[in-house]
Amino acid sequence: MPGKVYINRLYDSRRRLPYQPYGGHQMDNNEERPIVYVVSDSIGDTAEFVVKAVASQYDTGKVKMRRVPFVEDREQIRSIVREAADSKAIIAYTLIVPELRQAMVKEVAAHEDIPTADILGSLIEAFNRITGEQPVFEPGKVRRLDENYFRRVEAVEFAVKNDDGKNPRGLLKADVVLVGISRTSKTPLSMYLAHQGLKAANVPLVPEVELPEELFWIGPQKIIGLIIDPYQLRTIRKERLKSLGLEDDANYIAVERIEEELAYARRVMKKIGCTVFDVSTKAVEEVASRIIQVIKGGQKE
Repeated sequence: MPGKVYINRLYDSRRRLPYQPYGGHQMDNNEERPIVYVVSDSIGDTAEFVVKAVASQYDTGKVKMRRVPFVEDREQIRSIVREAADSKAIIAYTLIVPELRQAMVKEVAAHEDIPTADILGSLIEAFNRITGEQPVFEPGKVRRLDENYFRRVEAVEFAVKNDDGKNPRGLLKADVVLVGISRTSKTPLSMYLAHQGLKAANVPLVPEVELPEELFWIGPQKIIGLIIDPYQLRTIRKERLKSLGLEDDANYIAVERIEEELAYARRVMKKIGCTVFDVSTKAVEEVASRIIQVIKGGQKE
């Protein structure tokens, strides 16, 4: 699956923990996944995003990521570089503090066979040249706890409480309500939109289940319908059952049943008068971007 990333390190982003080596694990020839150390003096989200974007450009799209956030001194960098050399790994780093960036360059120079990517360095130098100013060199500045941050936290909590139609009254407080049949990305989209600061709720459409009356109290401009190709949905549902260790449910994955559900969903969406998006073959980010345009623009497609 393109862009699939394996992360084998858990960390607490609220505390700055001392770096603990991975033990110089060698790349498993059977896995054939490149190892990338994602190193940062902040959380490391930027570097991880870039690594995922690059990995998605290759056929396998698989990479084993070792994320090392909140680096604070040269000794940590020395340990990371040593491990990367032993593991024949790549180092991708976003180090804002000049002393740490220089330390990384010096340590890597002693191991010429280590591929590295200074993700922010070149752009910082370009800004310096154009603006004639020096940056503040403050790690994590983009993540400062401001009003937007707390709004996103509140939106995430809202999305969790109002997932899968379990709190009908919450629909009235939502910025956007997603409706669709099972496995049309309602929950992933709700969480993605929440991280953009939108309070998102979602309601499953099942022919045999009565719809919450609150759904019809909301203006159609706040509701987004989700549909999908029936054959793609059949594949998704089969994989879902397999991941849960369940046997194929003939009715749940039958194309006839899926088409019946989709026909019902279209009737509901037409009755509501909401915008409808086809999520077939589309990434969550792409669909979410279009939803945000509609909701914030107050327009329908």
